[in-house]
Amino acid sequence: MKLSPGQLQEFDQQGYLFFPTCFSEEEIALLRDDAETILKLDRQEIWREKTGAPRTAFAAHTFNETFRLLACHPRLVEPLRQLFGEGVYVHQFKLNAKAAFEGDVWQWHQDYGTWARDDGMPQPRAMNIAVFLDEVMPINGPLLLIPKSHKQGVLSAGHDTLTTSYPLWTLDKETVTRLAAEGGIVAPTGKPGAVLMFHGNLVHASPPNITPYPRKIVYLTLCACSNHITKFTRPEWIAHRDFAPIVPVADDALLAYARSHRVAAE
Repeated sequence: MKLSPGQLQEFDQQGYLFFPTCFSEEEIALLRDDAETILKLDRQEIWREKTGAPRTAFAAHTFNETFRLLACHPRLVEPLRQLFGEGVYVHQFKLNAKAAFEGDVWQWHQDYGTWARDDGMPQPRAMNIAVFLDEVMPINGPLLLIPKSHKQGVLSAGHDTLTTSYPLWTLDKETVTRLAAEGGIVAPTGKPGAVLMFHGNLVHASPPNITPYPRKIVYLTLCACSNHITKFTRPEWIAHRDFAPIVPVADDALLAYARSHRVAAE
């Protein structure tokens, strides 16, 4: 998948791109089934809310074949190789769950702020790609973005280790208020299979999910290989240290894997 000149311009101006129909329901069904299994595991990579509900599963691509294929999928890898002009590696892989009634808040933050402060990433030449596994609605804890906020560079932040189970470098209310007055706030919503790509400096957050509708999103963070991290303060399964460029799989790799497993089960 290649980005058009218009999409490249939009990304530069707004800091994000949204693709409402990137993966088919058959592909997403495979990912969703494996996600449900992973979130029930008792592993160090699975972080939970204070209630015990699953919050984040790190590095699923290292122990699950379905998510390994997703991490190498050309629809996700090729646009970033195009943007950065070089190969990319997986800096981080997260399966974020907003459990029905129990999914907690993600405070306002920039991802590159964490990558720079905690991991020593030299430049914001890395970004997140979000793949919707469930329908993301205005009511079930969608991702909130402040368009154009990536133009502000790295903003001052405080290290919040108390609000939720996941420590985060967060922005203060005055900063968020100023940025929202300048760029507004949007909440991309869509069906399973939609994909959202956003700049590492784009300010974003998500509210709690108090509805009966769960919301799972895979976040694949790809970084330009020449821009790899230089500090190793976090576990390898949070900030990866294999800087080899991704070799993309075939575009139909997920479908082929799903169908081969269906045949084997029958």
